[in-house]
Amino acid sequence: MTEHSTVTGGRTGELVAFRVAEQDFCIDIMSVREIRGWTETTVLPHAQDYVKGVINLRGAVVPVIDLSARLGLGRLEPGPRHVIIITMIGQRLVGLLADVVSDILSVPEDTVQPVPDIASESARAFVSGVITTGERMIRQIDLARILPEDRPEAA
Repeated sequence: MTEHSTVTGGRTGELVAFRVAEQDFCIDIMSVREIRGWTETTVLPHAQDYVKGVINLRGAVVPVIDLSARLGLGRLEPGPRHVIIITMIGQRLVGLLADVVSDILSVPEDTVQPVPDIASESARAFVSGVITTGERMIRQIDLARILPEDRPEAA
């Protein structure tokens, strides 16, 4: 995470905020390599239902994950207004399909709230924290959990 000093001496993280299925989410800006417009994908047979397919990114084959489907919010039917957020997850490039990128946020680390215990296991599996900014509540996604652990070669 990019670090800045704040008045309190705490650290501030830079986050990319985006919308998926009319919900607000964010990820660490240091994981983002680029943001591209929607590109048709090549479908991979027998891939998980949340994998839209793969795209060619300057010679690299990059899987594209439908974040809406992966988070249990229904499948997206992407169009020209959708974006693919190219991220580095571990040592792999992975595209995340989202409705729109909305903001770049500077958030003091001590303002990130834990996910409430009442949330379901599946909600806590993908969300590492909740950030409140004004009227919005933005969930921070744990990118390491977006890919399946049991078959890392599948994505």
